[in-house]
Amino acid sequence: MKLIMLGAPGAGKGSQAKVLADKYGIPHISTGDIFRANIKEGTELGKKAKEYMDQGHLVPDELVCDLVVDRIKHSDCEKGFILDGFPRTIPQAESLDAALDQINETIDHVIDLEVSDNVIVERMGGRRACPECGATYHIVNMKPAKEGVCDRCGHGLVLRDDDKPQTVLKRLEVYHDQTAPLIDYYKKQGNLEEFDGTMKPDEVTKTIIARIGE
Repeated sequence: MKLIMLGAPGAGKGSQAKVLADKYGIPHISTGDIFRANIKEGTELGKKAKEYMDQGHLVPDELVCDLVVDRIKHSDCEKGFILDGFPRTIPQAESLDAALDQINETIDHVIDLEVSDNVIVERMGGRRACPECGATYHIVNMKPAKEGVCDRCGHGLVLRDDDKPQTVLKRLEVYHDQTAPLIDYYKKQGNLEEFDGTMKPDEVTKTIIARIGE
């Protein structure tokens, strides 16, 4: 099962990807993880990516695609994989298609989680994070035992800058401009599956599995 997760920041892509990865016994692959792994291992691709990142530049689409394709050639991807955070743009999607075609692979399903902007702003504005141990909570959906305090380590919780409404709105603007066009791109390919991301997480998971298969 070869899957791509689409959806705005805060739509629940990462959470669903982890559950589906466990369900299907396939790796959940994010570009951030790929970058970190290659840089840590000192691979040639990792060295090239680090050069761009150290200069504050975006890693070029072609190099990102090379890193992704290199990752999906690993033995743990024999049964499939879930791509989370890539592709982000039409050129990246085209590069990925071309690279997969060369190794006789295709994407089975592109899962798009539909959530309105106002719901995402509300969701992310309710997130609270522990700067000490990294645990995350939500003031409505996943409250800590004691308000404002981390259950795990007892440190005070904070609203991260990334989750503040003005930042979220900027991230959504970028998403609608660069990533949302991928919905039409994959719709034309016939492998797009759209889901209501405002349902409870377990309901979203059940709906996805019912549609794409056990």
